Amino acid sequence: MTEAYIYDALRTPRGKGRKDGSLHEVTSLRLSAQTLNALKERNNLEGHAVEDVIWGNVTQVMEQGGCLARSAVLASDLDERIPGLAINRFCASGMEAVNLAANQVRGGAGQAYIAGGVEMMGRVAMGSDGAAIAVDPTLAMEKYFVPQGISADIIATEYGFGRDDADTLAVESQRRAKQAWDEGRFDKSVIEVRDQNGLKILDHDEYMRPQTDMQSLGALNPAFQAMGEVMPGFDKVALMKYPHLERINHIHHAGNSSGIVDGAAAVLIGNKEFGEEHGLKPRARIRATAKIGTDPTIMLTGPVPVTEKILADSGMNIKDIDLFEVNEAFAAVVLRFMQAFDVDDAKVNVNGGSIAMGHPLGATGAIIIGTLLDELERADKEVGLATLCIASGMGAATIIERM
Repeated sequence: MTEAYIYDALRTPRGKGRKDGSLHEVTSLRLSAQTLNALKERNNLEGHAVEDVIWGNVTQVMEQGGCLARSAVLASDLDERIPGLAINRFCASGMEAVNLAANQVRGGAGQAYIAGGVEMMGRVAMGSDGAAIAVDPTLAMEKYFVPQGISADIIATEYGFGRDDADTLAVESQRRAKQAWDEGRFDKSVIEVRDQNGLKILDHDEYMRPQTDMQSLGALNPAFQAMGEVMPGFDKVALMKYPHLERINHIHHAGNSSGIVDGAAAVLIGNKEFGEEHGLKPRARIRATAKIGTDPTIMLTGPVPVTEKILADSGMNIKDIDLFEVNEAFAAVVLRFMQAFDVDDAKVNVNGGSIAMGHPLGATGAIIIGTLLDELERADKEVGLATLCIASGMGAATIIERM
């Protein structure tokens, strides 16, 4: 089978996903096009250089509707002969775009692809597209649907994580993110976003709150307790599914959950011949990809079984992995991952994660692959694994090996 290599990876800074966020004036289309243009310019991609652009975005309505991938190609400086494919695997959409592109290359369906994604959460509200798992009672009731925040609290209850555990992880995410920015660890990957006049809008992740400490987090009320205990009473739904829990311990709040932000990311993937033709040197080899379905109520445990699957499929062991990127959708997701594999937290999310910098749904999977690659190079490590939990009960993972 043909090898698939990562030749480049970049992302925009993440802007606060609200009306006063720095990226709020930029549409999903324009942010995607700027990201594609940056990748094109950095790698001199002239003509019909890649087979396709595979672009993830989760809330596919309004400006993110239609086939945003094709619209982004047409709005960019890429050759119009390059098509576009919009995909949605919820929070893993950006990773699934990368994995799909890699497997297309491995199977011989084209020499190269651009893969990644976008989410403008301040412009297109999360959940505004509706979702059968949440709104169709014939499915929601049968599968004991609860919102993701309740699912995160179920994980905390089931696996014994307390409020202090979650808050400690959140404080450390903020500290690591600040250190990474202070030391220029993202300089290779983060591009500036400019307005239509060429003026700089944003060049840093603006969601970060480096002053966060245990005291400030301790003042926050649990975000999902009311919807769990009062109306509409999702705790009762959860306890119908998991009666052994007796009660749900609500530990998550805005400070130990991922931030709502705007952002985009892109990865250039190709075979050896593509690199030789374009004078590009591969930065990493994509060793393995995986996805899996999981319990749709607890929902967010996917990183554990998908990691077990990708390691087994690859004949690898958890000790073969030097660094991990586990998306910080909620603190309990990462705590459970480290607990399940007895992984040293010094190897996980070395430069902070979505709690500190935010989680632009359709882009995050591509972002963490790029972050992982940068850190493998910086730290002179060899093999890394990136993984995300996914709404409705799924998991996705990618293993890369630095060249």
